[in-house]
Amino acid sequence: MSEAALRLCVVGCGGIAHAYLTALRNVPDLQVTCAIDLDKPRADAAIAGSSTRTFTSVDAMLAESECDAALVLTPPNTHEEISVRLLAAGVHVLCEKPLATSTQSAQRMLQAAATAGRLLMMGSKFRYTKDMTRAHELLNQGLIGAPLLFENVFCTRVDMTERWNSVPAISGGGVLIDNGCHSVDIARYLLGPIEHVQAQFGKPVQRIKVEDTARLLFLSRSGTMGSVDLSWSLHKEVRSYVSIYGAEGTLEIGWQTSRYKLFRDSEWTLFGNGYDKIDAFRAQLANFAAAIRGREAPVIQEVDALASVQVIEAAYRSAAAPKWHVLA
Repeated sequence: MSEAALRLCVVGCGGIAHAYLTALRNVPDLQVTCAIDLDKPRADAAIAGSSTRTFTSVDAMLAESECDAALVLTPPNTHEEISVRLLAAGVHVLCEKPLATSTQSAQRMLQAAATAGRLLMMGSKFRYTKDMTRAHELLNQGLIGAPLLFENVFCTRVDMTERWNSVPAISGGGVLIDNGCHSVDIARYLLGPIEHVQAQFGKPVQRIKVEDTARLLFLSRSGTMGSVDLSWSLHKEVRSYVSIYGAEGTLEIGWQTSRYKLFRDSEWTLFGNGYDKIDAFRAQLANFAAAIRGREAPVIQEVDALASVQVIEAAYRSAAAPKWHVLA
């Protein structure tokens, strides 16, 4: 006899919620039973056609409804307050990236989960793509030899002037925290812990109060050099968003296909069919449900969630106090 689906509350019904709700149609272990948004008509519209109840606050939902788990999709400055409140009420939480806007905030969230005996998991979709998982396996098998250089590009033109992502009090920063937390999690997943980091901000293009272009450089504990290009204001038309150059060959993770080529090979070998956001969300949600039930370990664990915040925080410190060798 199969277990009943876990009752899920969706907190925050903005644009990303629609992708998650689409993915949830194929996650039988989770059933959306309520939705929360400060704008109730937006919550109503997000779950239109269902019997799901809607609320304007977590407290209102907890007073009138019950849930086993929650999906927190609100802006970063609200993650701690909302997650801690849910955890204290006995609700497991999957919180979208970035987990928090500071290391101290992230630590308080994780402590709240430990105190409540509930799961707090950070959402970071790229780990859940099939190509990323396969790349992780190939690297662990030593396919391309020791990884020497890692490159990641998340650069595309998007107008951020009217979005909360560009309001520092809400977002915690600009493109570095918004997209860079994905980059950090990808790098750590493929290469292991990051030990040294440096960031630079590019010439501003958009009239916003945060950086719209950034470059992040790092050195992993294993000795791999890394570079990450991030921008809302320039477009880099590249087939692969991750390239890893090893002592024996190259591996690329792409938007349409993924491939590798060893030095002894004359042709590239395909190993993946590219990026599928909805499928990545589906896999992430399924892993969350399985982790709650004790069937699987979370793919993104507490140490990963905390490290993603710590590395980005260190990167902002380095950008504020750059050290350059000046040539006369």
